[in-house]
Amino acid sequence: MPAAPPGLLEIYIPILLGFGLLTLMVAWTPMFLRRMPLSLPILCVGIGAGIFSLDRFAPYALHPLEGPQLVERAAELIVIVSLMGAGLKIDRAFNWANWSMTARLLGVAMPISILAFWWTGQALLGLGAATALLLAASLAPTDPVLASDVQIEDPHSSEDDEARFALTSEAGLNDSFAFPFVHLAILAAAGGWGIGVWQEWALDPVLMRLSIGAAVGIAGGWAVGHLIYALPTENKLSHTGDGFVALGVTLAIYAGTELLHGYGFLAVFLAGLMLRRASRNHDFNDRMHDFADETERLLMMVLLFMFGGMLTAGGLFALVGWEEAAFAAIAIFVIRPLAGWIALMGVARPPLERFVVAFFGIRGLGSIYYLAYGLNHASFEQPNRVWGAAGLVILVSILLHGISVTPIMRRLDRQRDIARE
Repeated sequence: MPAAPPGLLEIYIPILLGFGLLTLMVAWTPMFLRRMPLSLPILCVGIGAGIFSLDRFAPYALHPLEGPQLVERAAELIVIVSLMGAGLKIDRAFNWANWSMTARLLGVAMPISILAFWWTGQALLGLGAATALLLAASLAPTDPVLASDVQIEDPHSSEDDEARFALTSEAGLNDSFAFPFVHLAILAAAGGWGIGVWQEWALDPVLMRLSIGAAVGIAGGWAVGHLIYALPTENKLSHTGDGFVALGVTLAIYAGTELLHGYGFLAVFLAGLMLRRASRNHDFNDRMHDFADETERLLMMVLLFMFGGMLTAGGLFALVGWEEAAFAAIAIFVIRPLAGWIALMGVARPPLERFVVAFFGIRGLGSIYYLAYGLNHASFEQPNRVWGAAGLVILVSILLHGISVTPIMRRLDRQRDIARE
């Protein structure tokens, strides 16, 4: 067996103690935070930043510039678990009336955001076109993990309003639709912007990968739904009552799609939608959703704890200057809200609801994954500046949205309740 990293066994017991306490915190603190302008992600990042500031634990912090492969894989796992949970939450029929706001966010808000991030990255940070595109594509999607506080709580939630549905469905799909632009940045970094690059991009990252991801997700979700619900009673997977079936489906669908050269993120979300539709009112759906949700929260706690360490001992704070601070402010307060507002123009929804959808485009662990993926697959200039800008955007998003989500969503719920009376 390979030996443990030098010194790791010396802190094995403190690691167990810390993991146990953090796990209890994930289960317990949401009860206290429901009425407070604070969130669990803020606490996890703060604790991680504090712990890894200590000399004894600093050597074990993640360094995005030194260990991007580990950062990519860790973020990848939590994103796919979150996407399965998002798919299992959604219980609406797939038609234009139900999904029109989602289509606007994907088809209007995302392209506007990518263009705005791309231009700002070049003008303010001095990045090249390919590097600025990687940063823009990484920051464009609403994070399916950290946006959970503004999403549908569960499939039977009484708070399944248009704002929560739009943000849940957007977060489920926009990771897949941002991926082609990450690949375009990779292709441009390696081969420039010639016609051959655009042809390769249109055929492979756009047409082939999206098509394979959609086909495997729909077909795989239907097939697994048949195994779970349609076989004779003694052979049905639902008969086991094991919620961890959701994790098995997630990993199998994702890995199978990636082996077939498709977008696993898209396949996992669509598989979750298909599983929900296989038997909408079956209790086993709730078991799978609950297991996926609990797994997501546990992984989120670990990743945000490590992100706190990346900020301090990992050196992200040291990569931030006034240009990165200005970029983060523009990204959070101007680009996403403005893009969302433009996308929702003409939508017959209350102003506060449209504001919530436009404002809560939270950046998080999905952005970390895309950035690490891009930097692992091509050579980009100034990776330190890219990580500094992205890390600050994610931190500000966690703090700002974490503090504001409770009062704003409570106000939205009050308006909805008044309108129903």
